[in-house]
Amino acid sequence: MKNIILGAMLLFVAFSSQAQDKKSKNARYTIDVNGNCDLCKKRIEKAAFSVEGVKMAIWDVETHQLNLILNEEKSSVLDVKKAIAKVGHDTDEVKATDAVYENLHSCCQYERK
Repeated sequence: MKNIILGAMLLFVAFSSQAQDKKSKNARYTIDVNGNCDLCKKRIEKAAFSVEGVKMAIWDVETHQLNLILNEEKSSVLDVKKAIAKVGHDTDEVKATDAVYENLHSCCQYERK
């Protein structure tokens, strides 16, 4: 009887530690992304979700912050910033090219720094 209880406890501990390992792969980030409107919001979020490993991406129009949940084993925050820059929006580390920025709709063109 003691062996059965001991075995059950070991199985429980093993499964608990595996579940915790899976959670640690996902990390939360907040990224500043330049933009102005709901068109920007759709474009920024779509670009973020195009990166493998992005679990959640929500950009706030008023604060210009992208809240992100990312599986760090599949990609990095820099990968997300590069994808966002490719669609015309600047971040703190990666800037969009002038050509891509100029192709944005007029309401989406923000003041560049």
